[in-house]
Amino acid sequence: MAAQLSSNEVAALTGISLRQLQWWDERGLVVPARQGHRRLYSLDDLAEVAVIAELRRKGFSLQRMRKVVRFLRQELGKRLVETVSGGPDYHLLTDGRHIYVENSAQQVIDILKNARQPMFAVCLSDAVRRVHPQLRKSANSARGGGGVLLKKRVAAKLRA
Repeated sequence: MAAQLSSNEVAALTGISLRQLQWWDERGLVVPARQGHRRLYSLDDLAEVAVIAELRRKGFSLQRMRKVVRFLRQELGKRLVETVSGGPDYHLLTDGRHIYVENSAQQVIDILKNARQPMFAVCLSDAVRRVHPQLRKSANSARGGGGVLLKKRVAAKLRA
């Protein structure tokens, strides 16, 4: 059976308030399972909350966070934990108009070198590993191996 975390546990692990979790649920950003009136978060939900909390700390609006989460789900075709587990680190970069998801250090450097505007960067892998126990245990072994480049460079344009 998958681990189920209460709102209090998720708030403690991610450093966000209970009201923020409730608000994100009401807006459909992260929708946990319910047991009566209680919200129960899976480990996958927890990972997504951790990434969204990191984006929030970087100054992203709710609308931008929603677009980033939707983009990740659509482009990568799976939940965040599945994407970042088992290999190289994934980085999300955005200038507010475009989103890039890269797992190659050289591609990240190229994007930053060619940027004409300030870029926000979030290491998706680190944000997930901070709260996801199975990935935290294997973080050292994943960093030791050689990375595999994304077969398709993922980029999208955000519309205001």
